[in-house]
Amino acid sequence: MSRFDRIYRIHDILRTARHPVPKRRFMTELETSSNTLTRDFEYLRDTLGAPLVYNRERNGHEYDPEAPVFELPGFWMNPSELYALLACEQLLEAVQPGLMAHRLAPLRERIRSLLGETGHDAERISERVQVQPIQVRHTLHQIFEPVAEATLAAHKLRFAYRGRSGKGGSLRTVHPQRLLHYRSNWYLLAHCQKALALRLFSLDRIADPKCLKDPANTIEPTVLNEYATSSFGIFGGQPLGIAHLKFNEHAAQWVADEQWHPDQTGEWRGDSFHLKVPYADMRELVMDILRYGADVEVIGPVELRREVADRVRNMAARYC
Repeated sequence: MSRFDRIYRIHDILRTARHPVPKRRFMTELETSSNTLTRDFEYLRDTLGAPLVYNRERNGHEYDPEAPVFELPGFWMNPSELYALLACEQLLEAVQPGLMAHRLAPLRERIRSLLGETGHDAERISERVQVQPIQVRHTLHQIFEPVAEATLAAHKLRFAYRGRSGKGGSLRTVHPQRLLHYRSNWYLLAHCQKALALRLFSLDRIADPKCLKDPANTIEPTVLNEYATSSFGIFGGQPLGIAHLKFNEHAAQWVADEQWHPDQTGEWRGDSFHLKVPYADMRELVMDILRYGADVEVIGPVELRREVADRVRNMAARYC
């Protein structure tokens, strides 16, 4: 066991013990010698400033009851916690490259240094924890940072927005509410002063964002949840229908374990799996249905079944 681990364990024993702890207990639990333990006690007292004292009456060590509560100074975690922090930093970097890199660099180096003291290899994280975003629309940090700043500070935001309809852009002033990361891409949920309603803005379609000094109006979380999560996919709003999908045995082995929506219901009927999902806009749902080809059938509603059937016919016509 490294000194790092021993100091952490000694501190944990001392701060949770109700009575002075005999030296023999430390030696047993840490599997170390008396001389090594003495040096660790000296390090705790002299270097880290711990109020560690020896109680002669009870023949044990303790933190001085009259001293203020002592915690290990600086950044002190066990190896598992340090690995978890490194993994989180790597996951964040994969989600949005450059988002926190310059802010977290000193912390990352400190973590790597501490892990080196424990005898663990920090490089193992980059080798064993990886995120592979698919179909990413990259958001430049010049766009992300002002949007994130306005959202976190609850300030109004002004930007040029170019929708996917191809009809040109427009200037928007919005009251940011939430940043959403959905299917490897970023969206801003905000109340738009032009539309006088909640809207979702894809960050890759935003240009020249400016965080304003004016405070943004805050909308109740229940209202935001109702808009953003009550229906399937990224398209918000109240559900207009319940999609009833029947998956054959082959596809059901995967779909039965998936969550398409928090309010979905599903059941096995023989060898097929029936999934029911609320939706407000069928565009994204249709694309997901088509991914399963002949392994899925839309039972209802009629308009959803018709839309999928029309897409299939159009696809087949291209190959005839």
